[in-house]
Amino acid sequence: MTAPGRASDLPGKGPQTLQASLPVLHRLHLADDAATRMLGADLAMVLAAGDVVALSGDLGAGKSTLARAVIRALAGNGDLEVPSPTYTLVQPYETEPPVAHFDLYRLASGDELDELGFAEAAEAGIVLVEWPDRAPDALRAATITIDLAVDPEGGRQATIGAGERAAARLERTLAIRDFLSVAGLAEAPRQRFFGDASSRRYETVASGDETLVLMDAPRQPDGPPIKDGLPYSQIVHLAEDVTPFVAVATALRTAGFAAPAIHHAELDQGLLLIEHLGAGQIIDEDRRPIPVRYHEAALFLADLHGVAWPSELAIANGPVHRLPHYDRRAMLAEVELLIDWYLPDHTGRPATEDERELFGECWAAILDELKDGETSLVLRDYHSPNVIYRPDAEGILKIGLIDFQDAMIGPSAYDVASLAQDARVDVPAELEAALTAAYLERRRKEDPGFDGFAFERDYAIMAAQRASKILGIFVRLLKRDGKPQYLRHIPRIKGYLARTLGHPSLSALRHIYGEWGILDADDPKRHRSND
Repeated sequence: MTAPGRASDLPGKGPQTLQASLPVLHRLHLADDAATRMLGADLAMVLAAGDVVALSGDLGAGKSTLARAVIRALAGNGDLEVPSPTYTLVQPYETEPPVAHFDLYRLASGDELDELGFAEAAEAGIVLVEWPDRAPDALRAATITIDLAVDPEGGRQATIGAGERAAARLERTLAIRDFLSVAGLAEAPRQRFFGDASSRRYETVASGDETLVLMDAPRQPDGPPIKDGLPYSQIVHLAEDVTPFVAVATALRTAGFAAPAIHHAELDQGLLLIEHLGAGQIIDEDRRPIPVRYHEAALFLADLHGVAWPSELAIANGPVHRLPHYDRRAMLAEVELLIDWYLPDHTGRPATEDERELFGECWAAILDELKDGETSLVLRDYHSPNVIYRPDAEGILKIGLIDFQDAMIGPSAYDVASLAQDARVDVPAELEAALTAAYLERRRKEDPGFDGFAFERDYAIMAAQRASKILGIFVRLLKRDGKPQYLRHIPRIKGYLARTLGHPSLSALRHIYGEWGILDADDPKRHRSND
């Protein structure tokens, strides 16, 4: 199989063009059917609901070959039966997102497009349409155009065009193929992998008998300034590129913990090819905690916090990453997400200036109590989606880490609270108590002078801080980013808050949250979609 060649390799060999006004991004040479299928699979990695891909070209040019490759990649099944819709005109597939394959060759009139449910399919998912010139509305709806032509000297030529909405994604998937080529994996199959609430995207890449993970994390533009001329991401010390991931992964592995090995990196491009630590989880198939695995995850943290972590982490042949401190300004900015996003959604009105002042004063007094608390490496998102259980490993290597690019030096108790009050899993109070007890026992065993009372205070404060900011984040994901799926976790977070606010250090906060009704049951009609 030969990887696609770029336009610079093909002077004067331009195929016929679609009658559409989308700018041409690339002209590729596809040496054979395998290269055509690889282009289809690479395209599938970045397609999104609302994309209409118009496939043009003469009979035998490869339109169906390309369409089948896209559908099989979206389905994650290379053997999926994908019949030609020449006679049925449309064939839907229940992928994620759903895809509809249209073949308009036998369409009598463009007016029949509505009867086929074209508009509905384009709104709900991805549309692949062959012979789009038979229905002008289909061509006008295209967000991506691919014109295929047989090359007299062998293979095919593909001219790829895209509108503004899709162009960056198409450029990215082609850049990833180039990245893999440099890594010696020019023809490696790619598959969609898990996602999260961030802008990062993941794929798996087959490398012989090994499966690797590709992290696609381009540098994100900063948001608007919110305080002291700084955007939120800088105030709370969110990673702006992949350098922190590489630095922390290297430090963790050097200290004997299971973090992914970095196989290939392009720091400027935001692309990493890393070790796949496995698919073992600390929850069961019904999304319930597996107590023995949560217990091991808690002991892992005790061992992690027993290491004296440096504040500067070096990368071989690269920059030095300075771990930021989880400072007071960052913690206050995070809890303000509750008053900026959750409270207005909960009450139907913005917070008053008096409420903001009271909220800020209360949290400032609470955070003052952390001044003499223990600090260590804070991974920041140490909970079920990011903890890999490795049953065949020994000791601390049973726990694998995959999400730590935002790591800081901060209160050790933060990650313990992140695990024992897992935002996505119902952790019973009894299990939470057992996890913190196991952590304390391990810490005291290694350091008889470890201050358990200070830890319990810090745990309560950081648990309340984390729960408060998550309530704001989950509403923000709905309102700003159009991601409603996180709302189902809100009752759980409020339950954790109700547990935690009984600590004496949080009595004033419990009163405020009680006055605002934050601990009350949610009205399911309260959450509104973006409007």
